Amino acid sequence: MSKPLRRHLLAGLAALPLAPVRAQVSDFPDRPLRFIVGFPPGGPNDLLTRVIAPGIGERLGRTVVVENKAGANGEIAANFTAKSPPDGSVFMLASNGSTTVAPALNRNMPYDVRTDFVAVAPVGINPMLLVVRPDLPAKDIAGLLSLARARPGKLNGASAGAGGATHLALELFKAMGRLDIVHVPYKGGGPAMADLMAGQVDLYFGGLSTALPHAKAGKMRALGQTALERSAAAPDIPTISESGLPGYEAAISYGVFLPAGTPKALVDRLHAAVDATVRSPDVAKRFVELGADPQFGTPAEFAAYVADDLAKWARLAKEAGLKAE
Repeated sequence: MSKPLRRHLLAGLAALPLAPVRAQVSDFPDRPLRFIVGFPPGGPNDLLTRVIAPGIGERLGRTVVVENKAGANGEIAANFTAKSPPDGSVFMLASNGSTTVAPALNRNMPYDVRTDFVAVAPVGINPMLLVVRPDLPAKDIAGLLSLARARPGKLNGASAGAGGATHLALELFKAMGRLDIVHVPYKGGGPAMADLMAGQVDLYFGGLSTALPHAKAGKMRALGQTALERSAAAPDIPTISESGLPGYEAAISYGVFLPAGTPKALVDRLHAAVDATVRSPDVAKRFVELGADPQFGTPAEFAAYVADDLAKWARLAKEAGLKAE
């Protein structure tokens, strides 16, 4: 399982950055820096990017311009960043959806997270909630595991689409629990949750910020969250890991990356700027409001986390026979 990035600085990892760095240039170009995000304005990737961009620019002494390059679940932005000059002028915020999940499902990606990027800093983690229809006779994770084992092939789990984060969270739950649950893909999280509330499907892994209001309103029941630590936004809901499946983790993580070959001095400066920005109280508060918990770690620690996350999803994809759709 992937080693978690905690809410405090990790220590003791000996991993190297994902890609080699040079050591000549020590300052960023004297022009606006391009902060790339792979999704349209208004989504979680974009919102987190815009929350931290001003602080990064202030600490670097440069104007930082957020640039949306949407499409292909963030892969267009990642490919653009990988092929940008390694001079610090272009960096990106990306979720593990485009950096580790997609490459685990598709070996024909136009970039390789292990060689085409330098991992700079973790930013945040957004857990999902395992929610069930209100009348399902399972009050907690242990109850759901017992119910699913007693009814193999009878329960169905919705996803927002085959191969996406909600689908992989379900597949990991099935694999670790040795469960036979039928996957029902939908075209988006909205329709999936609508059918869950209507009792048409039994369970769903939804984004915390979107599923939690419905759970609080009694329209669905939240049994557990998918990160290894409870989110500050939902401290009363236990994690799946602590409730019956130790080590279960399927959260959406976010971090900052530079193109491979970027000088180490620039990597270190950008890391310091990102880290200090995420640690600031106003940014941390805004993150929690968006359903994401701030994360911290050195470039080496973040690189180790990314490599471990890639290995985890690749292993699951192989075992479950999953491929990109």
